[in-house]
Amino acid sequence: MKIRNRKRFIGKTKNVVKFVLALSAVLSGSASAWTIAPLSMKIDTSANSRRNILAKGAAFAASVAAPAVSGAYTVPDLAYPYESLEPYIDAPTMKIHHDKHHATYVANLNKATDGKPEAPILDLMANALEAGPIRNSGGGHYNHAFFWDEMAPPNVAKASKVSPQLDGLIKKSFGSMDDMKSKFEAQAAPGAVFGSGWVWVCVNKAGDELKIVGTPNQDNPLMKGVTSEVMFPILGLDVWEHAYYLKYQNRRPEYVSNWWNVVNWNKVSDNCAQVVKNHAGISF
Repeated sequence: MKIRNRKRFIGKTKNVVKFVLALSAVLSGSASAWTIAPLSMKIDTSANSRRNILAKGAAFAASVAAPAVSGAYTVPDLAYPYESLEPYIDAPTMKIHHDKHHATYVANLNKATDGKPEAPILDLMANALEAGPIRNSGGGHYNHAFFWDEMAPPNVAKASKVSPQLDGLIKKSFGSMDDMKSKFEAQAAPGAVFGSGWVWVCVNKAGDELKIVGTPNQDNPLMKGVTSEVMFPILGLDVWEHAYYLKYQNRRPEYVSNWWNVVNWNKVSDNCAQVVKNHAGISF
């Protein structure tokens, strides 16, 4: 009787192990996990041993059943509350834009880079046009992280200052701040960036002049082949409809002109100093 019970216990134990390994294979997608090596272990048939084996098996099954925590890229937290850019950018738009649209780009970027060596998002920009889904998902992540970072509540933005370095480049490249804003708004008009895209103020590759360019979809001037030369953005505006439609509907020019009220020139000046010094884009 004891021998028969022992055989039954050994058989049940093997079945538990097989079940756990099979479950692991299903969840991990590893076919090799289905191969069960012959069991030739000594079995302790005590009640405590049986409980330990079953408990460990259940714990292991639970651990492999839990979704793996993965994803090198995350949506950055905003440095200000959703409503703090009112009345120029409304809170519902900010919440949907940040929590939904940006999050979707990040989720798709993590899928596209799954199993590949982790790289800073800036490093993915140069060859993004040749990198399939990284072009849109990676560009969407970089562009939005850049966008949130350059804005501030209206009172903070109003008190921010253009640095002497940036002021000099603005005057050299456009004549004045007003002239720069006028050219920027013209580039952001629906006829200039048709459909969805971005408008940028960039430092040229030589680091001695500013350029205003528009890019379609989630492209940016860091990507080889998007503009005449690789350039380094210091200021960027999202002109996709999801960035303004709840408040402005089809009035994109009004959205663009109001946006200046939330631009943090301290941050833009810092961006300028960094790219001129490093001849590289802003990293996140």
